[in-house]
Amino acid sequence: MPLSRRARVLLAVAVAGIIATATILTAPMHSWGTQFHLPTPAARTPGSDAALLEKLAIIFPINENTDMQFYRNTWMRDYLYPVCDWPGDECKIVCNEQSTYKTLDKKTFCFSRAMKEYRDKEFFIKIDDDALVDKGYILGLVRNYTGWDKPVYISDHQRYGDGDNPSVDGVLYGNGKFYMFNRKLVDCVDVNLKYEGHRIEDAIFGAMVRSGCGEPNVEYVVENDNYIWHKTYKNKNKYIDLAFIKNH
Repeated sequence: MPLSRRARVLLAVAVAGIIATATILTAPMHSWGTQFHLPTPAARTPGSDAALLEKLAIIFPINENTDMQFYRNTWMRDYLYPVCDWPGDECKIVCNEQSTYKTLDKKTFCFSRAMKEYRDKEFFIKIDDDALVDKGYILGLVRNYTGWDKPVYISDHQRYGDGDNPSVDGVLYGNGKFYMFNRKLVDCVDVNLKYEGHRIEDAIFGAMVRSGCGEPNVEYVVENDNYIWHKTYKNKNKYIDLAFIKNH
């Protein structure tokens, strides 16, 4: 029997409502003009988050302006490995050499050698002391890349030009505010890389990766900047200056 005009209108409204609801519920799966690279979380079990984070070491170069009190009050506090010029109460990695902005490449060699000794750690983050990263995002990355069969290097990668140093020229390296990598990458980085002069420390780490691991053998993963804050933190009713005093 043909539907009346009123019945057809009611049916159309109901179908439109179902489509709108489905669109809202599945919005995180759509691109809407921005491509997100979110890891697929594994099934969670009680205590699984703590167990996953026990595999993590956060490499944290500091100096006299670093506010350790601030970071001790974040989720990162139990996983921080502060990298210091000289021995101190907060230090886990000591380089025994005064660093400046122009000599941070030497500090990169220092903590890279130290990381190779942390055999109980599966994942490492290098983060600047004017940056923050979301705990849930890191948990998702750890779940997704546990047991990965290649060296993994997560960051905002770019190329570095250096005509004076073939070992560094054209290298793909991660933005210094944040990069994360797995044990396989730590095991193959070349801590004996040779080059002339002082260079950007993050480009040097990328060159150590290229020299020791080989770029074709590395899984370069694009970070999701929705979960990483650099210099400022802005979210809802919070606006925090993370770089009030410039370091070095």
